Amino acid sequence: MKNKMSAPKGGARKGKGFSRNPFFVEDSKKRRKIDSDVIRSDDSDDDYGLAAKHGVEEEEEAELVEETADEKRQRVARAYLDKVRGIAAKAEEDEEEMEGEREDEREGERDSRVSRILQQEQLEDAGRVCRAIASRVQTPESSDEFRVLVKHRKSVTAVALSEDDHKGFSASKDGTILHWDVDSGKHEKYQWPSEEVLRSHGARDTQGRATRHSRHVLALAVSSDGKYLASGGLDRHIHLWDTRTRKHIQAFPGHKGPVSCLTFRQGTSELFSGSFDRTVKIWNAEDRAYITTLFGHQSEILTIDCLRKERVLTVGRDRIMQLYKVPEESRLVFRAPASSLECGCFISNEEFFSGSDDGSVELWNMLRKKPAYIVKNAHALLAANNNIEQKDSGKIPNGHIENGDHSSGSYHCQSAHSWVSSVAVCRSSDLAASGAGNGCVRLWAIESETKGIRTLFDLPLVGFVNSLAFAKSGQFLVAGVGQEPRLGRWGNIQSAQNGIAIHSLKLS
Repeated sequence: MKNKMSAPKGGARKGKGFSRNPFFVEDSKKRRKIDSDVIRSDDSDDDYGLAAKHGVEEEEEAELVEETADEKRQRVARAYLDKVRGIAAKAEEDEEEMEGEREDEREGERDSRVSRILQQEQLEDAGRVCRAIASRVQTPESSDEFRVLVKHRKSVTAVALSEDDHKGFSASKDGTILHWDVDSGKHEKYQWPSEEVLRSHGARDTQGRATRHSRHVLALAVSSDGKYLASGGLDRHIHLWDTRTRKHIQAFPGHKGPVSCLTFRQGTSELFSGSFDRTVKIWNAEDRAYITTLFGHQSEILTIDCLRKERVLTVGRDRIMQLYKVPEESRLVFRAPASSLECGCFISNEEFFSGSDDGSVELWNMLRKKPAYIVKNAHALLAANNNIEQKDSGKIPNGHIENGDHSSGSYHCQSAHSWVSSVAVCRSSDLAASGAGNGCVRLWAIESETKGIRTLFDLPLVGFVNSLAFAKSGQFLVAGVGQEPRLGRWGNIQSAQNGIAIHSLKLS
């Protein structure tokens, strides 16, 4: 069957030198495929029988070819709605039903339950509601402790969890990227492609004396749909991986320094990267495209975070934290009082949580350019840290609280072991955690009404806690541990186990 193709309006001439646009060639192939499925009235019975034999398969292929973006969104929405209805039906079965209740009443109650679930999820994703999880965390028993889930040869630098909390990803200084199961700990390794394949995927040639791209990974991020994993490190590239096949699919060049942090915007394929070159770059993983660059920091960018809104929170060595409002093309600058910030993350759209290299953690909000609350010596090296009580002398002139005994010989907060190297917040909740190299991970309760931070529990863990990640449900905490800090070698704990440690949290 011949396809008639009209010349484009631009006036291209027909002839031997005319090369067809691949877009129209693909389209014509699809049309031939669909037209071949149509059975003419003058076909023989044998042809009809052959078409009937393969009719179902060809019809499904034609539907997949013709599915538009709107139809795909509707199909995904219906599937998600069916999933929520299943959850509501299961919850309804667990409850005691009243005898003699009519079927239509149960159906109406189920629809109301589905509506409440959808509204709650939408509010939580938008950062408009805060779940009270911190008050539900039960005191850990003596048998409750971190257990090593996955081992690495060198210090772990980054940890990321999938949206459903079933899969995890980790990277270390030796370039190893592992994909592991949260329940069983079974893991699979991502294989780095050859230099030729990297160049074909967009990587630029190495600079200086280097003969090949460095495998040293500093950051990981996984997209909300679980399709893409992004990694960044010393080779100044962002590498995009397919989580289903564990294959390298794209390399984004552009940064002039090591890529130190990555994050995906929730619910999208929009990727943000921070680098030692003091810039933030925005990419689209789905389209494999660069979007724009954000400026403002005067020193290396260390951590980055993003929620559902198109706002990016960055922490740099210039002692400032910046909130970029991308659509408005504006930014807010928050300055640390006396120390260098090491890490930070969102609590909600209006509140942030950070850690510093002097051992303190800070609570911020959009209404003030300075911390609303500071807890100093959060990870100080004290022999009798648990026996210290808070006294009136612990109040410093600006009203913030400083923990512990303030004599110069009682603690050593300038040690690399007490630097707060990682913080994490359970999404849309008041539960937070901070990690350092002093031998414990500390859980915090964020008190938004009183603008304060309250200590919950200390979870013992030997080693430098270079990365933390909460389960969305708040039922467990994952830590990336190493013998050395994430960005250097200014400390070493030989007794630490390089790997991924997980601690379950019991909620009342």
